[in-house]
Amino acid sequence: QVQLVESGGGLVQPGGSLRLSCAASGFTLDDYAIGWFRQAPGKEREGVSCISSGDGSTYYADSVKGRFTTSRDNAEKMVYLQMDSLKFEDTAVYYCALAQPPLCSYLHTPRIYRLFGSWGQGTQVTVSS
Repeated sequence: QVQLVESGGGLVQPGGSLRLSCAASGFTLDDYAIGWFRQAPGKEREGVSCISSGDGSTYYADSVKGRFTTSRDNAEKMVYLQMDSLKFEDTAVYYCALAQPPLCSYLHTPRIYRLFGSWGQGTQVTVSS
């Protein structure tokens, strides 16, 4: 049973921080890339970050680069997204998903989310003053 479960979302003020967690089960996390995506009401799902399965290289959307950091702990089967300097436009439901390792480098390709799978239910992040 392959499963990913997101947690850690909540309500924060602009400039605040949150750390999202993605708990993996049912597969060997080391073998897959894990991406973070988000979807705001009325908008398409967009790639936020991705961490590869090999050397752990990370990739980020331009909109979050320098503010968000993704990391992984394969032994504990956990992937994290540290979000700092949050902005109103970061408000969305955040999801983690898995993919074959090479796909991380295609994070900026339109509709790349279609090649990721095992989506969880997501966790809501709301940035409001």
